[in-house]
Order: sequence, then structure tokens, then C-alpha cells
Amino acid sequence: MNRTLELTKELVARKSVTPDDAGCQELLGSRLESMGFKVEAMPFGDVNNLWAVLGDAGPLFVFAGHTDVVPPGPEQHWQSPPFDAVEREGYLFGRGTADMKASLAAMIEACTLFLETRSPKGRIGFLITSDEEGIAINGTKAVMAALAERGEQIDYCVVGEPSSSQTLGDVIRVGRRGSLSARLTVNGVEGHVAYSHLAKNPIHSAMPALAALCKESWDSGNQDFPPTGMQISNINAGVGANNVIPGTLTADFNFRFSTESTAEGLKSRVHSILDAHALDYTIDWHLSGEPFLTHDGELRRAALDSIREVMSLDAECSTAGGTSDGRFIAPSGAQVIELGPCNASIHKVNECVRIADLEPLAAIYCKILERLV
Repeated sequence: MNRTLELTKELVARKSVTPDDAGCQELLGSRLESMGFKVEAMPFGDVNNLWAVLGDAGPLFVFAGHTDVVPPGPEQHWQSPPFDAVEREGYLFGRGTADMKASLAAMIEACTLFLETRSPKGRIGFLITSDEEGIAINGTKAVMAALAERGEQIDYCVVGEPSSSQTLGDVIRVGRRGSLSARLTVNGVEGHVAYSHLAKNPIHSAMPALAALCKESWDSGNQDFPPTGMQISNINAGVGANNVIPGTLTADFNFRFSTESTAEGLKSRVHSILDAHALDYTIDWHLSGEPFLTHDGELRRAALDSIREVMSLDAECSTAGGTSDGRFIAPSGAQVIELGPCNASIHKVNECVRIADLEPLAAIYCKILERLV
């Protein structure tokens, strides 16, 4: 029996749309307790979190992941109900299969396989949240703050995000770009379009400045990170009538930035560009996470060697993609990587994971444990 597949199915059947855990952590906790882990619930606000540790001394290796999933959207667009965990043509379909319930199941199986043959020299932990797909305030971020207060230090962490591209293990994430968001409000003077001399159109004022932001080269990146990029995601203005000059315009934009830039530096440069266009504006900033990088070391080498042993391929070390909860763990000083199944279907209708990848994923995780714990 494919135990990783069966546990993945059980997890997918729980409708854990963020931040609802829907009983996933209770299921995982029971499996961990049966292996001797000390399991601790760490709720914050409306978010359930699970912290579990096996062992009393030595370096702490942690598997990290999330039980929450994004909403499935209109169910009629799915070939099968999104929470039914249906096997079809070699794949398991369902919301959360790839992101990231298969990884959680593989982590449990990896520990089962590991403990069947040896006792850990160090400690093994699990940090599981139901707040990764949501606002990410009461999940891993809050747990890490609580662990820091009591002096608990993570040494190595594998986050089960779906990192692979075409083949299981072909890519691991060894870092992530930072994420800085802004909401810009440009003020004008509302009026009738026929009397434009009595008004001031914030759309006309903002467009040259926004164009300048889009054309700006923020940095050139480096050997570990691509260049910093800025994207405008929303622009809103007007009252819905074609004969009214609006009084305000709002624009949302986001930076995904490399270690060649800083949040404060980006803010300063944005303000300089906006000021150069003499805009009457306000801007609200939100920093979701700083960039992080796990340099070549024990964890990266253990992951690369384990992938090579199980999959007979050399993985690419990448920092591409969006943010993950690794951004809350890495600042503690832990070595952090992300390793999981293929990501082509995540957050999409008919999300799926290749069934043949599940046992090898558990085997890779187990081999990493053998090398480090």
C-alpha cells in the first residue's frame, strides 16, 4: 500500500480553505504522537498551528508546511469535485494535492521510514500552520516569535512547497526574493469634463509617473537572484460616469526584490520619482518579507545528494517564484530550503500531483534525515 498516497487523500478530503485547518493537524498530530513526537497545539487568533518535536538534544531538523489551501473556485469547472481526491490517469486530483498536502504526507512517511531503521542523533520537528495562503500573521510568523521567546532554535528546515518544475527534484528553492507592496493614492480635483480648467485630473497626473516607475531599472540581480522587478496590479479611478473627472486615483504595485536592493532603498527611489512629477499623493507600504538565501552548506548538500540518490538527477538551486513561510524561518538563523512536487497545477482548477512521485518524495525526505539527523 502507498501510505503517502492514502494520507494525502485523507488530507485533501478535509476542506481546509484558509485559515480553516478542518482537522488536518489533528490527523497529522495523531500520526506524529504514534511515532513518539511531543505534539503541541499553538493557536493564534483564528489560526491553528502545530509544533511537534522528537528527541531531547542535538541539532533540530524541522519539516515545515501548511494545511490550508486556496478556495477551489466554481466546482463545475473541475473534472471531479475538488475535495474528493480522485485518482485519474496516474495523477491524484484535488485542491491542495500539490500545494502542499502531498508534501506533508511524504514528510510523515519519511519519518516513519527513518524511525523503522534508526534512532535520531539529533531532534526532528514539525511546524505546521493553516495560515500560509492567507494573511500569514498568526501562522508560522507567530509560531517563530513564540519559539524565539523560549529559546528554541531551528538548525535545518525543509519547507514542503512544490518546488519541482518538470520532474520531481529537478529544482529546489534555496532562497526567495523579498516582497514589498504599495498602495499609491494620487489626489486631484473632481469636476465636470466640460470644465476641465476647474478640475485637476489625477489620472493624467499619475500616468507619466507610473510609466517612469515601470521603466526604472531597480538593480541587476546577482548570481543567486534575478533582477528586482516591479509590477502594477491594480489601478482605480472615476465614479462610473464618463462626464466626471475623478478626484483621486489609487494604484497598487509590488516589488519582488533581490539582495541587491533593500525595502528602504526602494521606497526612497519611488518617492523620488513621484516627487519629480510633482504629484499630490500619499503611499502606504507593506513589507511581506525580506529576501533570504541559504548558502551552500549541510542542508543544501544533503538535499542535493538525496535527490541524486533517489532520482538520479542534479537539482537546480533556485530563488525564483513567490514568497513562502521560509521568509519567517530563515531570519532565525536556520538553513532553509524548499523541496516538494511539481508546481504546474498549483492554485489552478484540476490541481493534481503525480502519484508515482509520492513515494520517491518521501524517500528523498528520509535520505535528508539520514544525512543530517
